Amino acid sequence: MKTIGIIGNGPKNMLPDLNHYHDEIDCWIGADRGALYLAESNINMDIALGDFDSVSNEERQLINKHAKEVLTYSAEKNYTDLEIAIQTASEQQVDRILLFGVTGGRLDHELMNIQLLYQLLQSNIEARIIDKSNQIEMLESGKYIIESHGYTYISFIAYTNKIEGLTLKGFEYPLIEQTIEWGSSLCISNKLSQKKGTFSFRAGILLLIKSCDTIQ
Repeated sequence: MKTIGIIGNGPKNMLPDLNHYHDEIDCWIGADRGALYLAESNINMDIALGDFDSVSNEERQLINKHAKEVLTYSAEKNYTDLEIAIQTASEQQVDRILLFGVTGGRLDHELMNIQLLYQLLQSNIEARIIDKSNQIEMLESGKYIIESHGYTYISFIAYTNKIEGLTLKGFEYPLIEQTIEWGSSLCISNKLSQKKGTFSFRAGILLLIKSCDTIQ
């Protein structure tokens, strides 16, 4: 399975320790200031891209030092640097994309970045947003096994108008064949009651969010 890690331009204090993911990443892509975050973590990247309007000349030199390839785009373009990074990754026969530095900061960017998961879902690419205290995935109907992996809370949010037949087993608050409509808070802040649980649903697309107050 080929895994690409993409670092966006979000606040640095929202990033987990990127070196913890180094062994599972086959290729790193830094988008704009995300490339600087990789360079500052002493991680060499395959591609650095963006308009680089958020970095100084000195920081740009550091990026160049740690990047095999640098792709520079005009600040006036139809796509964000992150979406260009995702398009670039998708062209490399990737199986999974891990997205860092895409939450926090400007709310318009954060909401758009979460919606970009839909683009990857439609392309059959497994994708996950990871920050210091959250993991976010977008999933189609099916049956899934889930572990907490150190996160306290597990939430299910409808991305489409409704989720049909949601069943949760191994959770503190189980469900059987529940319909969850867009805007419902019914499935916020659930917890596993054992090491592993399962969830399934018949129709719709949902956001699975694992979160905690602080990741140690």
